[in-house]
Amino acid sequence: MAYRTMLKSKIHRATVTQAELDYEGSITIPPDLLQAADILPHEAVHVWNVTAGTRFETYAITGLPDTHDICVNGAAAHLVTPGDLIIIATFSSIPEAQCRSYEPIVVFVDANNCQKELRLERAGVKAEFVGA
Repeated sequence: MAYRTMLKSKIHRATVTQAELDYEGSITIPPDLLQAADILPHEAVHVWNVTAGTRFETYAITGLPDTHDICVNGAAAHLVTPGDLIIIATFSSIPEAQCRSYEPIVVFVDANNCQKELRLERAGVKAEFVGA
């Protein structure tokens, strides 16, 4: 069976609140955003810095409940500045027969990293609103 690597989920235009160089690595993401985007602790994530144009891969760790901090840790902290807008994305291997109907999760956040919208995206179709 053939598989393709497809976008699984993304948190769109989150704002970096901290960059901690003296930490062992990772990106700290609030638990409500992890849940909305179906990202597990220690799952690999791609981070695309909309502000600076940099990209890197790391892994997610869970932030404190009821906080809205997005903190890039370790060496990747050199690639961001607090206030930068980023996209956090995950990918998954999907059987090729399912790829055309597959719908990744897109979590939109406001300037304070609070979820404002959640959508399912289908290739070639405008994203479907799921809820806030």
